[in-house]
Amino acid sequence: MTRTVFPWIRSTSDIGSVRLPRQRRWRVISPYVRRLRLAQELRDRRQAAGLTSEELARRAGTHRQMISKLENGHIPPHQDEVLALLDALGVDGDEWTELVTLANEAASRGWWEGMAKQMGERQALVANLEAGAETIRHYQHAIIPGLLQTPEYTRFQAAADDGRSMAAGTTVEGILRGRATRQRMLRRPGGGPVYEVIIDELVMRRLSVPRETMRDQLAAITELCDAEERITVRVLPIDARFEDHIVPTSSFVVYTYANGDPTVVSIEGVTQDAALTGEKSTGPYVRMFDRLRDSALSIEGSRDYLDKAVEVLRA
Repeated sequence: MTRTVFPWIRSTSDIGSVRLPRQRRWRVISPYVRRLRLAQELRDRRQAAGLTSEELARRAGTHRQMISKLENGHIPPHQDEVLALLDALGVDGDEWTELVTLANEAASRGWWEGMAKQMGERQALVANLEAGAETIRHYQHAIIPGLLQTPEYTRFQAAADDGRSMAAGTTVEGILRGRATRQRMLRRPGGGPVYEVIIDELVMRRLSVPRETMRDQLAAITELCDAEERITVRVLPIDARFEDHIVPTSSFVVYTYANGDPTVVSIEGVTQDAALTGEKSTGPYVRMFDRLRDSALSIEGSRDYLDKAVEVLRA
């Protein structure tokens, strides 16, 4: 009998309400990350020109606050504002074309925009970060990562009273729909990102869902890893040894992108997440993930662990 990997994920050619061509590679970008890239590009050029925000604002006929918001990546850019800044900075040729394209992509809307309120703003930002990523490295110490969750696991987590009341407009069904679409994007035609996960053994030992839900969840993870070479899962044992006794204090995700876009680290909090950029901020987490990988079970050893855990939960 052929096993169905994540049967709740329908055809990967049907992402949300948009029909996508089969057997075709298409370009996926993160507007949020492109916005961060544009912010850095504009800031670098202003500083290279020896201008303050006030001086550039006067040249471009705009306000200092708008320049500050663009340079901090706080707002999606308007093309006319970016064009005015590029003219004031004397940018032309291929460089002008590249930055205008970057601005257009930074202002684009992803599939999550139309359902952000229903799926939750936090999950919408995660979907934005996942879009266009080349690699996603995720360490999770409390629950199964969302990209691996079964609907039953997600439903139980979403409905649980853990002190995080859902925002107005967010629904369990919306959360489920958002999660399923993110999973389809991970396995999209033409190839999604390389997804590397390290799950703390405590996630399997300290159950946050009923036994049968966790049993089916772990079985689904092994099935997915068998079907997708780009997805690997390692288990971090409780008794793992760390060099210099440096241990992680929170779950986090490292996203890397192509074409010069910045690496982003997302740190998971109870009520909100933090997104970090810049080598000084992201470097420690990249190195921490490498240490976690060295301390975790091998891919084969992790598979054995998960298989045994399923059997224990079945008993």
